[in-house]
Amino acid sequence: MEKTAENYNEWYLDIVEKAGLSDKRYPIKGMNVWTPYGWKIMRNIDTYIREEFDKDHDEVSFPLLIPETEFKKEKDHIKGFDSEVYWVTHAGLDELDVRLVVRPTSETAMYPMFSLWVRSHQDLPLRIYQIVNTFRYETKQTRPFIRVREIHFFESHTCHDTEEDAQDQIEADIEILKSFMKKLCLPYYLLKRTDWDKFPGAHYTVGIDTVVPNLRTLQLGSIHHYRTNFSVPYDITYEDENGEHKHVHQTTFGMSERLLGAVISVHGDEKGLCLPPAIAPFQMVIIPILGKNNTVDVSAEAKKLESQLKQAGFRVKLDDRDVRPGSKYYDWEIKGVPLRLELGARDIENGVVSFARRDTGEKGAIDMKSLVPGIQLVLDDIIKNLTEKAWRFQMDAITDLKSMDDVPKDTDDAKLHVYRFGWCGCPECGHKFEDEHNIKILGTPYIPEEYDGECIVCGKKVTTPAYAARTM
Repeated sequence: MEKTAENYNEWYLDIVEKAGLSDKRYPIKGMNVWTPYGWKIMRNIDTYIREEFDKDHDEVSFPLLIPETEFKKEKDHIKGFDSEVYWVTHAGLDELDVRLVVRPTSETAMYPMFSLWVRSHQDLPLRIYQIVNTFRYETKQTRPFIRVREIHFFESHTCHDTEEDAQDQIEADIEILKSFMKKLCLPYYLLKRTDWDKFPGAHYTVGIDTVVPNLRTLQLGSIHHYRTNFSVPYDITYEDENGEHKHVHQTTFGMSERLLGAVISVHGDEKGLCLPPAIAPFQMVIIPILGKNNTVDVSAEAKKLESQLKQAGFRVKLDDRDVRPGSKYYDWEIKGVPLRLELGARDIENGVVSFARRDTGEKGAIDMKSLVPGIQLVLDDIIKNLTEKAWRFQMDAITDLKSMDDVPKDTDDAKLHVYRFGWCGCPECGHKFEDEHNIKILGTPYIPEEYDGECIVCGKKVTTPAYAARTM
């Protein structure tokens, strides 16, 4: 099926099923089974998250259940999540004295412990993270990896002695994100959310958004600056060098399995997945081309090739199934393996390995004498091509608006875009734009952009644009 804006939803579900990434038949809607191939991809993503955060964070694992008494300490937080949480009310036949929340996110689980861990300025900064499952009662139509009720989730939490040091952590998180997203070849916007759309309890929120084929945006994660909004109700204080007790300033950074949903959406095509080499379970598959009158043992040479490439550090699959090569090509194209290596008697005689790229379909041959560096060059070029193509699509999705009339009226049928326009920051103007067009304001650029215009609603002069889109 060709991937288009019109059939994106059907295409996405078709690819997830054919590639064997997830099984939705588990008897709870929105709680899907990770199948082996999909879980391998997610584990590779988790590996890069750990590599980045292990540099100056410590990994922890907090309990799944949170007492209602702790959950409700931050009033804005409970207001934001109250309709989405699962409650545990009984233990066996006994009704609990205090209801328990099944973790929707971990602030209210961690921060009572932070109040015990942080005592002195010497305990700061505190930087921890965990990779866990979170649970939210998603009432909209569920979709694998994008909108689910059990969410594979990464979250980092930090405590600092000053607001400035917490802000430095935000900047460090953005650099980590930049490095990490290169592995996934994914483009993104960094947009400071509106006050009515920020994370419950946050001072401000930076959303991480990418554009999917139907020109809606998908939020991949977010970074939050809390100031002391959580440390005050949870009494997280430290004694400074002068013996004075002060509340810590906090940040968090969260991303979810939506990263995999974005990889499928952004890089996939009519043939199936197209995986970046960094996260592909197999970076290449070897297909032996057998013939009846071969003068060399192709199967034996293919096994030697597999061993050589594995020793070089590549993730390799030798497909020696007794089926036609064409069927193998089809199967591995669906699964998005970046590079297909074909080895036949003629290749062996010529001292080469034939290859076909998944991203472009380009074919060629690599000399056996320079096999490892030759393959690495091809993989590097695949990364470059996937990244550039994705960023072009992301930036081409932006349409500038000069007036409210520039937005298509029939937004259900129109091909939407990511809209950029002047906005004065006034909530009244923001709500008017959203209500009239049924389009969400994603926010303003976290990294400032030059802009000279007027508020699209009130006409006030502005120097900062806003972005808006339909969201997934």
